[in-house]
Amino acid sequence: MSPRLRNLLSAGLIVLAGLLAPCGALAGWAVHGPADTGRYVTAMAPLADDPDVRDAVADTLGAGFAGVVDEVAAGPVDGRVRLFVRDAARSFTRTEAFHEGWDTANRTVHGAVLRALRDDGAAGRAITVDLAPVAARVRERLAADHVPFARRIPVRPTPVTVLPAREADRLRKGFRVLDVAALWLPLAAVVFAVTGIAVAACRRRALAAVGLGTALGGALLVVAVVVGRRLTVAGLPGPVDGPAAGAVYDALTATLRTASWLLVALGLTVALAAWLTGRYGHRPRRRSPAKPAPEPAPPDPAPPRPTRTGR
Repeated sequence: MSPRLRNLLSAGLIVLAGLLAPCGALAGWAVHGPADTGRYVTAMAPLADDPDVRDAVADTLGAGFAGVVDEVAAGPVDGRVRLFVRDAARSFTRTEAFHEGWDTANRTVHGAVLRALRDDGAAGRAITVDLAPVAARVRERLAADHVPFARRIPVRPTPVTVLPAREADRLRKGFRVLDVAALWLPLAAVVFAVTGIAVAACRRRALAAVGLGTALGGALLVVAVVVGRRLTVAGLPGPVDGPAAGAVYDALTATLRTASWLLVALGLTVALAAWLTGRYGHRPRRRSPAKPAPEPAPPDPAPPRPTRTGR
């Protein structure tokens, strides 16, 4: 195989490796990060102390329970009661019970979503969870604060639709693709990179190209995370938009951002090492100046002939 053809083949394999590396990192994060219930709950737990998240939860709970109080009282109640309900909800978000309820709710919702995604028999059905235990904790808190009608607030099964049936089926298919891609994309990226280096006419340059391609892929993944945050937060409706949604997004993508920067650092390190090796690793030895050739020695004089002496 000619050197030119080897370089073309190497360049194609290196480009494929550079494209597959960030895709593999994204698929691995999706399967082993948010798709793992334990890691998900651990990532979401600190948000119980985030002021934006607590205010959003308190406003949602306050509005919901104010509506229930109106229903129990058979009409709109006094504004002071509504204010008291809202203050009680905000006070509840600063208690240890809220932290426990926050973790329980996240574990419940995530477990229900994960089971539905992995259950083929759940096709065509929406994903729902029951938040009655959380409502019971809030009612106890309101009753302890002597909120009117708090004891009369019914705690009944409250199924909440997390994902409609159409979106759940679409997400289920995507999850299967990610589950397969999380294993094969990183492996394919490594195989393409190693093969591209092996067939290159200059392996040192090919190694530098692999490093730069990996760093570029990691940088593109960083940009994708930033752009995805803006699109996700801007596309959320109602009370879940704003700073609270941004905090949730940042918590879920923290591992992905770390993996992206690791790709950038690893790629730049490999490229720099290859460049330094080529520049300083094989420095030609300096030849010592040639010594002048010694002058040839003059020929030995002919020995004198013996002379005859008189007898």
